[in-house]
Parts: sequence; structure tokens; C-alpha cells
Amino acid sequence: MKRQFLQLKTRPARATFVAVFLLVSLCLPAPANVAAQNFGSPAPRREQLLNGLRLLLLHRPGDAQVSLKLRINSGGAFDLAGKEGLAMLLTDALFPDPGTRQYVTDELNGRLEVNTSYDSVEIALSGKATDFERLAEILRNALLQMRLAPEDVARLRDERIKAARDANAKPATLADRAVAARLYGTYPYGRALEGTPESLARIDRFDLMLARDRFLIPNNSTLTLIGGVEAPRALRVFRQFLGSWRKGETIAPYTFRQPDAPDARTLIVNLPGTNEVEIRLAIRGLSRTDRDRAAAPVLAALARERWAAALKELQPGSTFARHDAHYLSGELILGATVPGRVAAQTLEAARTLIKGLAASPVSAAELDKARSVALAATGERKALPDALADEWLDAIVYKSTFAEEERALSALTPADVQRVAARLFTDAKVASIVVGDAAQLRNELARLSGGIEEAGAKATATPPASEPKTPNRP
Repeated sequence: MKRQFLQLKTRPARATFVAVFLLVSLCLPAPANVAAQNFGSPAPRREQLLNGLRLLLLHRPGDAQVSLKLRINSGGAFDLAGKEGLAMLLTDALFPDPGTRQYVTDELNGRLEVNTSYDSVEIALSGKATDFERLAEILRNALLQMRLAPEDVARLRDERIKAARDANAKPATLADRAVAARLYGTYPYGRALEGTPESLARIDRFDLMLARDRFLIPNNSTLTLIGGVEAPRALRVFRQFLGSWRKGETIAPYTFRQPDAPDARTLIVNLPGTNEVEIRLAIRGLSRTDRDRAAAPVLAALARERWAAALKELQPGSTFARHDAHYLSGELILGATVPGRVAAQTLEAARTLIKGLAASPVSAAELDKARSVALAATGERKALPDALADEWLDAIVYKSTFAEEERALSALTPADVQRVAARLFTDAKVASIVVGDAAQLRNELARLSGGIEEAGAKATATPPASEPKTPNRP
């Protein structure tokens, strides 16, 4: 004891230092809340039901409205092979009665929307805060009391097949689907999210029941609540209405075989009697989780400017360049509507542009203009009704917030953009398609260096040598 006392007595300076440090620390501003860093501001209250359903709650005192958004993190990417459109058909069964949407709009002063992507299924439901229990009940009925009787499935399938046939009659839609299939093959992002008449016809009641039990599960979902409902009330209602939502045994992993490189030949999709043609070229881009994802919209805006300038003399009906990003991959797509007589010239201009993006420097003026377009697009997303909920949900899945996106865009330099362009476009495997009258296009496209192929017919040019299978880029 004496020795211990002497040791303490000989360390007054250290003890004083620790005391002063703690006092100063208490006086300094507290570090940012972890949830705020992950989600942006304001931060939600986080809860979780026993079945694994994550809850993000934000009470706004005095707000007469309340908004719910449920994101189920499984979408069209998990459609069964040969049964594309399964996820879309399943979400049609959530609210099969149009009267439900009308009721939410007219009686509850709100809205009801369902959106399906390759990555997720989202249900947005809003209304008066005083009717919160009714909104939760509507959501519960959709998830736990889905009507999948044979007659219900047959009706929904027929409606979806009709919609698919109508979409196939539009040249632009046909072109978009064809180039995705050309780029990815049987990989999930190459399948038609809405399905085709043929694939939808193969889907039966048991497929929908299996998909419901496997993918519409609470332990792979997050529900947000924003508005004039206090957390204790919200938790009580969610436990009552969604606590019995059955937990899934497993969460389906994203384990898909990587796609082969696309065929180098230009695919002709026959649409007889058309004078103008739809042209699409696509290369693999960046996923929403990629470290360089901020450069993707900038490169798309840059490509759009150069693409329009390259086709100015051809006077196209329309041109565009866009980058679509998903959880596992993304794609940069160039598109144009031009007379059939300049189809080959348009394709060659696109290939030259892609090579130029990889090799030519990006000027500061080009970057500033492209960055402003990308920032404006982010601003538009921030102005959407569910922007805050979307930010929270994206922070969980994609590890990104609006503020982080804007910071990353603002920090981009010409060298950064050029590096990512070289990564994507150097020796890029390009998928190209032309939708138009095949009889008129054969001679026009025969001189293309990569050769041509007609959909549903034998190739009209010698196919290139087979290439080894490569992992997804990037």
C-alpha cells in the first residue's frame, strides 16, 4: 500500500493532465452522429422487428401527413431463367385492385406507387397522419394476404402479356431491350425486366408462390416512416400489422455467372416498313457500389455532347447517351434515330467516339459542363417526394448519400475522368444493334468491319474468333 501511495503521489502532473483533457473534451462539440454520417441529415431512429424488418423512423411534429416506403432488396435480377417478368408480375399481385389506389388518393389524401427494378421492389404509401393505422393495414394486406388464386394469376398474366406486346411495337423499346440482351446475354441485366409475351406465358401460379416466399421477406427489407407519427405509435402499429410477416429462411445471394463478352457483329432486328432506324451501342459500365461511380454520370454527359456533335450533319431524329447503374454492374448506352441510309455511318461514328473517350484528354471546360449536368440530375432526385427515404435506403444498400455524391462529383478532376474513361473504354467490347427494315439495311451495313447478324436468321458474315470468358467489367 505504501508503494502504491508513493506512485500516485509522484504522478500529480499526469492526473491533472487527464482531468483537464476530459474537461476540455466535454466542452468541445460532439462528433457527428454515426447515423447522420451514414444517412445524411436529418438522421432517422433505427429499430428492428423480431422478424428482421428494419425500421427507419423520423417524427415531424405538426406534420399532417405521413409517408411510408418499403424497399425489398430483391428484384428482377432473380427472375427464373426463361421466365423474365416474374418480379413484375409478382408486384402486380400486391395491389391488383385499381380501387385501392383510388381509395388512398381520394379518401386518405395520399398516394400509392409500386416500382420494380433489377435490384429491388419498392412500395411508396402516404396519407394523412390520422389514418396511419389504415395505411399500415393496406401494406399488411398486400404483403400477407396476396391473392394468387388461379383466376387472379391468369388475369394479371394476360394484362402483363398485353402490355409486353404493346411495348414490343415501339422501335425504341425494342432497341433498348435488344442491346441489353446483346451486351449481357443471359446475365440478369440482359433480360427484359417487364418480360416478353413468351416468357410471361411460361409463368404459373406456383412460380409466383415460390417467388413470394423466397424474395418478399422482411429480413431482406427496410421500411421508412417520415411524418406526423411518433415513434411509440409507429412501433406499436408495425408490430401489430407486420410482426406476423414471415421471416425468410435465407436471403438469396447475388451469385450469378459472369457474362461472356458480347458478339462483335452488329445485330439487325427486323421491323419491316420503317424508313428510320433505331441504333444502339452499349458497353459495360460502373455499378452503384463501384469506387469510381461518381465519374459515370459525368462520362455519360460528356459522351452525350460529343455524340450530338458527331451526328450533327446527319440530322438525326434524336440522340442520347446515358449510364444505367445497378447493384452489380452498369452500362453506357449510345442511341440515335436516323435514316436507314446513314446507319453504317452512324455506327462507325459511335465506335470512333468510344475510342476517343478512352484516348483523348478531357478539357476543364468539358468537365465543368458535364459535371453541372450530373449535379443537376442529383438535384432533381433530391426534389422528389421520397428523396429523404431514398437517401436512407441507398445508404444501406449502396453506401452512398446525396451529399457524398455531390462531394465526389465536385472533387472530380480531368485526370480522374480520363482514368475512368480509359478503364472502361480501352479495348471495350461493344454491343451494337440496328432496328429497322432488314431488307433495306443488309447492303448498307454489309461493309461494317465487325460483320452483321440478323435476329432469327443465320449470320451473314463470318463470326469472329471465340474469346476466353472474362469477368464482368468492372
